[in-house]
Amino acid sequence: MSLGLIGGTGLTRLAGLEVVASHAVDTPYGQPSMAIEEGVFAGRKLFFLHRHGGGAQPIPPHLVNYRANIWALRELGVERIFAANAVGGVNSQMIPGKLVIPHQLIDYTWGREHSFDDGSRGELLHVDFTRPYDETLRSEILSAAVAADVPHLDGAVLGVVQGPRLETAAEITRFAQDGCDLIGMTGMPEAALARELHIPYAAVCMVVNAAAGMGDQPFSMDVIRETLRRETERFGALVTAFLRRQTGI
Repeated sequence: MSLGLIGGTGLTRLAGLEVVASHAVDTPYGQPSMAIEEGVFAGRKLFFLHRHGGGAQPIPPHLVNYRANIWALRELGVERIFAANAVGGVNSQMIPGKLVIPHQLIDYTWGREHSFDDGSRGELLHVDFTRPYDETLRSEILSAAVAADVPHLDGAVLGVVQGPRLETAAEITRFAQDGCDLIGMTGMPEAALARELHIPYAAVCMVVNAAAGMGDQPFSMDVIRETLRRETERFGALVTAFLRRQTGI
């Protein structure tokens, strides 16, 4: 099955991806974040899209054209989506440097185009979103992590906030009370849009900092960049293991 990989902060390109084509896809919802790269990775064809764009001016999370991104991947024949998210840790187990495969999310975003449904179908589009991540795909990612001995945590609730500013300590306290283990800015409406188009979708979160008020260390972009560098290497190892299990390599 054709796989689409969506990269985020820190994952602007996939090291080892042999790019064979670049696709500028026009969609009814405008342009995707960038031309989508088609390539070969770990012996499998893969489409890579960096949601913040590939240029010198990154697209902030609240301005990403999520509808165009998901639609374009579908138009290229992508049948499953594996997404990366850089996040903050709320739960004390979610410390910087951890890869986490979430199983649930809470959406706190606003003002984003959350659906392909514009009413023209003549009926309301009610999509079951009880379990936002595809269970089969998520299970395969977990199995690949175990097989390749990639350190990870199984299960977390991801709270998706508007951004681009970071949260106050009081907001993080509220999110923790709501049951959030992680906080990020890009998981929605991406996951819901994939569900609308019947594309199995799962995410891997890279914890890059303790959320506001949850850690002893002051906020530092230098530390976050170094954490992202290490976690991106682990993420690449996980993708490699996942694809090799698909091909039996």
